[in-house]
Amino acid sequence: MKSIAALQAVVTAAPFDGEPSNAELDAIEMEMPLILADVDLLDAQIMTIDRTPTELDQQRIRRARRRVLAVRRDLANRTATVAAPGGAA
Repeated sequence: MKSIAALQAVVTAAPFDGEPSNAELDAIEMEMPLILADVDLLDAQIMTIDRTPTELDQQRIRRARRRVLAVRRDLANRTATVAAPGGAA
């Protein structure tokens, strides 16, 4: 039987302070518009769980879906621009 005490130094080499790093906070801030759009879509869908959606409900869900797609597109384009500075040749 192998003791894990010998491996403990490897496992705990970098102490975890429980706080996100600056890079993680920047990534969250960059994705915040998508997070908020997803929350709006979920809100619209949750409102119609226990009843038949009205035309207004359906419009709200469609609008929220379009917003999620638009934000995802913008985020993907921003990420592609950052990943390949200078654009296409």
